[in-house]
Parts: sequence; structure tokens; C-alpha cells
Amino acid sequence: MIRILIAGFQHETNTFGATKAHFEDFLQADSWPGLMQDQEIITGTEGINIPIAGFVAATSNEIDIELLPVVWASAEPSSYVTDDAFERITEMLLDGITKAGPLDGIYLDLHGAMVTESHEDGEGELLNRIRKVTGDGLPIVVSLDLHANLTKLMVRHVSAICIFRTYPHIDMAKTGARCYTMLRRLLSGETLYCAMRQASFLVPLSAQYTGASPCRELYSLLPDSSSPGKVHCEIAMGFPPSDIYDAGPAVVTYASSQEEANDQANRIIKEFEKSEVEFDSALHSPALAVEIAVSHVGAKPVIIADVQDNPGAGATSDTTGLLSALVKGKARNAIFGLLNDPEVTAEAHKLGIDAIFEASLGGKSGLPSMGPYNAKCRVIAMSDGKFAFSGAMYAGAVAQIGPTVLLEILDDNSNVYVIVGSTRCQCLDQAIFTHIGIDPKQMKIIVVKSTVHFRGDFEQIADLILHAQSPGANYCSLETITYQNLRSNVRRSLK
Repeated sequence: MIRILIAGFQHETNTFGATKAHFEDFLQADSWPGLMQDQEIITGTEGINIPIAGFVAATSNEIDIELLPVVWASAEPSSYVTDDAFERITEMLLDGITKAGPLDGIYLDLHGAMVTESHEDGEGELLNRIRKVTGDGLPIVVSLDLHANLTKLMVRHVSAICIFRTYPHIDMAKTGARCYTMLRRLLSGETLYCAMRQASFLVPLSAQYTGASPCRELYSLLPDSSSPGKVHCEIAMGFPPSDIYDAGPAVVTYASSQEEANDQANRIIKEFEKSEVEFDSALHSPALAVEIAVSHVGAKPVIIADVQDNPGAGATSDTTGLLSALVKGKARNAIFGLLNDPEVTAEAHKLGIDAIFEASLGGKSGLPSMGPYNAKCRVIAMSDGKFAFSGAMYAGAVAQIGPTVLLEILDDNSNVYVIVGSTRCQCLDQAIFTHIGIDPKQMKIIVVKSTVHFRGDFEQIADLILHAQSPGANYCSLETITYQNLRSNVRRSLK
């Protein structure tokens, strides 16, 4: 019987964010389940589009595999993971490895952009500690997010890496399954040689959409199959809101010889470098985005992406620049979501349906130039924030985002609605609107606090998609960031 230990520890760290990830944040269920241990990991993730579920599913028909689940934990992207959280979850994982007995391999569901209070390469530190327990000979395969900031320490301590190839991440479970293929290759005795190359420039998240050029063409360079004897290649696009030395895109390859691994890595990074000027990082001002949306004539909605206040990239999800622009721009039949404001949500729930009250919406993070929007509001609908996601990315998952409310901004010259919630949740799924009574297909303008993930469920219903540069901690105009730790020779402006 082949004994494989499985575990996961996921966090995407925006070092410019307003709040840190504490241990309690990993316990909390939100868009994904809270911290799980032992067999609950398998039962609690079954059918969800996440990597560890894909790995488990790939082994389901194998009679010679024994899975040993230890711990799986994820928290909403934010600023640094506290040392307390990192040490406690790491200890759970190391303790599980120690008690597991003889192992043939390990699979880890990681992110690749975790920064802790003491370690700028969280995954590298985690893997370093694991290797001190297992030694260098045990096969370890990990899955990473497309936005991973790949480091030499990560690559050194694992046997193989598989990375999401789609943004929106509709292939998370598929990536976990690919990890099983790679692990079986290693368990069969196949030797894999590795090469890693880093790009010389950063790509903002708003330009990393894999459904458009140049990402579409770059990902087409990767071999389709990871079957035995085949070269295995992956691209990490990087997570630029992490101010660390190794932030940015990278390529990693595995092959039967070092020469072939080097050749494949050089081939892909060469094409990546040639594509630099093709990445589109252009952003509209909020006023211009609203003006274009208001004047647009079409049968489907216009979607404005509030790209810099994306909670899925560690932003606060409570900035109000675009909300103000909608009202000032006399937008009609417009919906704005999801604004994070537990205080306003609680007040609205206390007042009840049809209540009218003065609200100080959002802007409570304390970040500069990100204050609240004051408005008279009517309570239209309320929810407990529990609903099933309907889009492909979070397929199988149930949202648990706490009390939520639909408000109407009372203004004579505009017709704007805003969904306000109690927990940060990226607006990437139509169910965020439909569960509280809004059919987004019937709106003229939809503002989503998301950068690219919304495309997975909203692109099909839109006539036009606009990216707006409203205040937020997910900086997409990278030339404005003052990096302290980034490699000095890395370019930040694509044009």
C-alpha cells in the first residue's frame, strides 16, 4: 500500500493590506471551509473546486493508495500572516508528519504568495521545516496558485510543482489532480531534473487574465500532458502586492535531463520577455468608467471592475470611490457589490425592511484617501449570507459571509443599489446578487469588487467590461508602489 500524506495551508499575502491574518481567520469558513483536520479534510472538500479535492478525486479509483489527511487551512487574502497563526498551523502539519509513520510521498495544497510577520517566503520556510523532518529523499509534490511568487527555496525543497493555468481559477481541482500524476511518476522511480527562471518585470493582476493575449498564447506553450516521460512546465504570474525579493512571474520545468529542463525553461521565459509590451494594464478613472457605462447602448449590462479594492487580493473591500462616481454620474439601474461594512449591515438588520436611515458606508479601514460615503439609504432586502455559489470557480462551495443587506441610495438624479456585507468576499459569482433578490442580467451597470475572477461568471452576461482605478490596496498601477524588498533590476511599468 502506498501511503501519501496530504495537507494544505493557503494564504495570499498583500503586504500593503490593512489587516493581518490571525489564527482565528483560518478557523473561519467564508467562501471556502474553515480549518479542517484528519478525515474531515476529505469529506469537507469533496466536490469543491479546490486543489486538494482534485487530488483526492484523482486517487478515488486507486486500490493501492492510502491517503493520510492531516490539516487544511485557508484565510481570505490580507496583509501578513501572524507568527502565531503560522507557527500553530505549521506545528499541526509537522506533528502529523511525525505521527504518520512510514510515508511514500506527500501532497501539499499551498498558495505560493504567503508572507508572515517573520518570513517573507512563507511557503519556503514551511517546506524547509518539513524537509528537516522527512529528509531530502521523500517525494513531495505541491500545487500553487497562478499568482505564486516562486522562490528558489520552494523549488529546492519540493520534487515537483503544479500551478493553476487559468485566471479566473477554474482549474484548481484539475491542478490538484495533475499533482497526483506527477507524484505517481516520482513513486515509479522516474528522475526529474528541474529548472527555474524569473522574469525581469512585474505584471499587475489586472493584466494577468488568461483569456486574452498575451497570457493566452503564453499558456499555450505549456505541454498538455504531464504523463510519464513527458516534460512538465508551469508558469507563475506572480503576486505584485507582495513586497518581497522574489515577487513576479517565473517559469519552472521538469524533465528527464537537466539540459532538457534548462532548454524548456529558457524557451518559455524568452517568449514571456518578448510579450512584455502586450500586457494591457490600462485603467479608467471612476468618473470616465461611469460616463462610458451610462452612455452605453446595448441589451446586456456594462460591468465596471473595481480592480484595486479586490478582497481576493488582500484589499479591504470597503472603498467607495466608484459608489460615489455612480451617484455623481447619474447612473440608473446600477448595482454595486460587495461592500464590506459590518456596522452598517448590523444597523440595517436592526431597522428592518423599508427602513430609511443615514449611513456612513465603507471607508473604515483607516487607509489614506479611502474614507466613507455618506448617503440616505433604504433597506430593500436582507440575508444571513449563507448561499451556494453558482459559478464555475467556486463550484460546490457554500458562502458563509455573515449578515448581508441590499440598500438603495436615495438620490433624485440616480438609481443605485449597493450590497453590503459583514465579511470580505470577492464579488466573483452571480449568486452574491441573486441570493438577495437581484438578477444581474436585468441591471444596466454592475460594479464588482474583483480584478479578473468575476469574468468566470459575469463575462457571459456583459456587453462591455471596464477596469476602473479607484482607491484600494490591490495596487494595479505598479509604478506608484514604493517597494522596499523587491529585486532592484525588476521593471514595474509595462509601457
